[in-house]
Amino acid sequence: MTEERATAVPTIRQVVLDTTDARGLAEFYRELFGLAYRAGDEAPRPGAPDPRGADWLVLRNPGGVPLAFQQVPSLPPSTWPDDGVPQQLHLDATVPDVAELDRQHERALALGARLLLDRSDDPEEPLRVYADPAGHPFCLFVG
Repeated sequence: MTEERATAVPTIRQVVLDTTDARGLAEFYRELFGLAYRAGDEAPRPGAPDPRGADWLVLRNPGGVPLAFQQVPSLPPSTWPDDGVPQQLHLDATVPDVAELDRQHERALALGARLLLDRSDDPEEPLRVYADPAGHPFCLFVG
């Protein structure tokens, strides 16, 4: 066995988020992170059927890990930071400085995010934690 084969590891292909509204959540993250749909997953014209949006969608992320959205019949949203339903998974995203953190805060809220925790005044690591429209937590922090 060659050294390369002995140390080979799996490659993360994408992060998949379960949701009761695959198209809606994909649109939220497409806008928030400036991503583009995988060919064939684009939103249909208004009023047209959306079979992909009722099942599975992928957003490409040049230079990063793609995000996928899987339609499920029900999903209890995380209650973090309270007990009940844990985060289970969250996304971390960085911005270069506090001014950009504040700008992205306004964008996230306008897109439908809900603020869960505000540590934007932390001198070591300014951050905010949000819930996306489906209730998945995600962090924006200066890094």
